Amino acid sequence: MHDDVPAYGLWSLVIINSAIFIFFAFSFFKPQTKRDWRSFGAFSAFLVALFTEMYGFPLTIYLLSGWLQSRFPGVDWFSHDAGHLLEEMFGWRANPHFGPFHLLSFVFIGGGFILISAGWKVLYQAQRHRTLATGGVYAYVRHPQYVGFVLVMFGFLLQWPTLLTLAMFPVLVFMYVRLARAEERESLAEFGSDYERYMQDVPGFIPRLSGPKHSQAGEG
Repeated sequence: MHDDVPAYGLWSLVIINSAIFIFFAFSFFKPQTKRDWRSFGAFSAFLVALFTEMYGFPLTIYLLSGWLQSRFPGVDWFSHDAGHLLEEMFGWRANPHFGPFHLLSFVFIGGGFILISAGWKVLYQAQRHRTLATGGVYAYVRHPQYVGFVLVMFGFLLQWPTLLTLAMFPVLVFMYVRLARAEERESLAEFGSDYERYMQDVPGFIPRLSGPKHSQAGEG
């Protein structure tokens, strides 16, 4: 990065990147219910916090600057590239955008968005026909869209970890688990024994290594 290009204070980039990724997530998730908007809003807050530190004000770097400079004296911690903390701390001195953590982050972010989109397509068809969604990715996990949000957030943490997003991450995961449990209670009330069998056959968040079982409930 050239010396005359500011590393931070780029608030237009904060707004642009936040808007792009929030709209991108919106197009994949398509929130409809209050619960959908709550989960989407929390995810959006995570993105705004992330891009604020990425381009606006590097709060994490300022708070940890003394410790970072003492442990890694050869790094200009107020350069933009140094914000890729994991690459810098593990000694990746080449372009951090081609570092192992940054490249791995694309796998989680891309996979998360794909999972969100695939889950919405199955759920939308099920809601149209007022049936239980058990096909597609719902044959592997009961809450693919929440899993997708967690994967995207984890990917961003690999790419650009900050104290605020690290603190938000477990809170948001807990929130998604609670929302998922609330959805399960509603599905049990609506679909009864069909959903009970589905819960027995399909795990909530982590798919079985052996692959999906064939649920007795009708596919959505």
